[in-house]
Amino acid sequence: MLKRSKLFHLTIRNLRSLARKSLPFSTSIPDDPTIDSDASQSENEWENLLKPFDLEQLHKSLNKITPLQLCKLLELPIDVPTSMEAFEWAGNQKGYCHTFSVYYLLIDKLGANSEYKVIDRLLLQMKDEGIVFRESLFIMIMKHFGRADLPGQATRLLLDMINVYSCQPTWRSYDVVLHILVAAECPKVAANVFYEMLSRGVPPTTYSFGVVMKALCTVNEVDAACGLLRDMTRYGCVPNSVIYQTLIHALAKAQRVNEASKLLEEMILMGCTADVDTFNWVIYGLCKSGRVYEGAKLVDRMVARGYSPNEFTYGVLLKGLCRKGQVNEARALLQKVPEPNVVMFNTLISGYVACGQFDEAGHVVQNTMSSFGYSPDIYTYSTIIDGLCKRGFIGSAIEMLKTMEAKGCKPNVVTYSILIDRFCKEGRLKEAFDVCNDMSSKGIRLNTVGFNSLIGALCKDGNVNEALRLFSDMLGRGCRPDAFTFNSLIHGLCKADQLEEALRVHHDMLLEGVIANTVTYNTLIHAFVRRGATQEAVNLVKDMTFRGCPLDDITYNGLLKALCKSGNIDKALGLFDEMMRNRVTPNTVSCNLLIDGLCKFGKVQDAFELLRDMIHRGLTPDIVTYNSLINGLCRMERVREALNLFEKLQVEGMEPDAITYNTLIGWHCRTGMLDDACMIFSRGVSNGFVPTEVTWNILVHCFVPQGGRGSLVFVH
Repeated sequence: MLKRSKLFHLTIRNLRSLARKSLPFSTSIPDDPTIDSDASQSENEWENLLKPFDLEQLHKSLNKITPLQLCKLLELPIDVPTSMEAFEWAGNQKGYCHTFSVYYLLIDKLGANSEYKVIDRLLLQMKDEGIVFRESLFIMIMKHFGRADLPGQATRLLLDMINVYSCQPTWRSYDVVLHILVAAECPKVAANVFYEMLSRGVPPTTYSFGVVMKALCTVNEVDAACGLLRDMTRYGCVPNSVIYQTLIHALAKAQRVNEASKLLEEMILMGCTADVDTFNWVIYGLCKSGRVYEGAKLVDRMVARGYSPNEFTYGVLLKGLCRKGQVNEARALLQKVPEPNVVMFNTLISGYVACGQFDEAGHVVQNTMSSFGYSPDIYTYSTIIDGLCKRGFIGSAIEMLKTMEAKGCKPNVVTYSILIDRFCKEGRLKEAFDVCNDMSSKGIRLNTVGFNSLIGALCKDGNVNEALRLFSDMLGRGCRPDAFTFNSLIHGLCKADQLEEALRVHHDMLLEGVIANTVTYNTLIHAFVRRGATQEAVNLVKDMTFRGCPLDDITYNGLLKALCKSGNIDKALGLFDEMMRNRVTPNTVSCNLLIDGLCKFGKVQDAFELLRDMIHRGLTPDIVTYNSLINGLCRMERVREALNLFEKLQVEGMEPDAITYNTLIGWHCRTGMLDDACMIFSRGVSNGFVPTEVTWNILVHCFVPQGGRGSLVFVH
């Protein structure tokens, strides 16, 4: 960029010549007036003109500069301050008026240097001077905003064109802004701009439709995007390959593979060229939804149309077949692939391992892969080791690890983590730590997955203090914990009734920037509910809601249990209504908690109404439901109705449990109906009921006088 300097001067002769003549003018500004061809200079004069110049000499040498001459100066690579000084100096000349071309060149230079506030001032100055605005000026400024990643400024300028500068934008301006918004990942704003374009009667182009469809697909509004495809013909626009590909990709990604297939057919009928990737998206969607054979047929059609399947095509089909357990078919397909790669072989091996066919997997490794010049890699061995561990063949997994090392393939942290996880799940913590030591001796550091397996196993085993020490070691090694790490610790501490320590770990979790999920809060909420600390549980729910963590049925059930336990039945019913308003579907446990709470506090009729509502919602009452109702009726001294309900549930094929029999026997004894109690006991034993310690306590207290001895005889 040229700057003012006294070291460089433009000769007085050329400056005076410049003043006498009209400078040659060539610029990319749209619609500039034709320049006088007589105004020309020699090649030497042009060379001199392009040299650095001194603005003060220019002031002295020229009596007056024209807009045309100023344009030529602004085209030179001089810096912004110098350009602005020349612009202002020229504007102060008597009888001089800036033209559109002068403003265009200056604003373009300002935009390239991010001087956006100056641009706003110049636009208002143009308006005050009565210069007619042209769309090309605004498009140029918008593009500068786009390059600077300022989509909001570009959108604002589009609105100002109409409201401030009385320049009606055409599709050109809208297309530029739409492109900027989508590139800046502002899809919703792009859609709004497009709909405003339509409302103002500006006819969109095929490009306009394509950009806004891409924007809508980005925010999963695929239906709206497909709707625009049908609207295109009303505006005289014909969909092209890019538009179809955008929609097909979005539909396949959304697992709407039938619609994607139909759109692919339409695309071909419309004469648009589909590439291999377009077919692959539909094939991927078909295979993902388990329709592998349809995907294979589409591959055949693809070949018939002259397209060659690529690695992705075959990879998707192989994975789809393996996922369905059709591994032999996958192997037959692999034999047809012209140039299979290691990924394809690993997919087939993974399929055999998932089916437990380890011999076949070994055959692929030892024979098929080697025939193509491939050796098993770390993924191959890790897949087999993982499969062996999941099947419980941990000894074979260890042998495979040794084979892997003998073949010169060094196991990595993923391989070791598989073994550690399996040992932890089997409760073999010593072996798990032995693997850790082996890793450490080889310079391999344990990762988050490995630490999580160990911490989870320690907490499950009740060694929460040891888990905390391992957690400190994890942090000391610079290994970042995740939600699983903290959830394991919180669960272990809650299980050990160390709730204050669990809350401290939860606080540390937030400080570490790890987002607490529903599992985290549910663990804490249920722990406080078990302790009877209802208010603490409610406070946790409030914090959960504040942090945007969704409440699920487990959360609500914990609160329902706490409220019912503390006798706040009305609040529990209100919470149940809130649960349904928030579209969290109540389950049988939710209804059972409420029914039990209602029965315990004498609202048996409300409990039966809730039972009817429960059945109406498609939920099936279980023995817990009926036990609560039977107990509730007995509490109200409606023992005969309880016995009738007992008879009804047996007719419906529901097996009573020990609680059912103990409840009925106990209440019949309490009300002096001893013969009925004996009859219920006898029937229960005949039907397979095994009396519990509670049963015998009830009978002993009922039939044996305090301090006396008696006999108790039951007729079977």
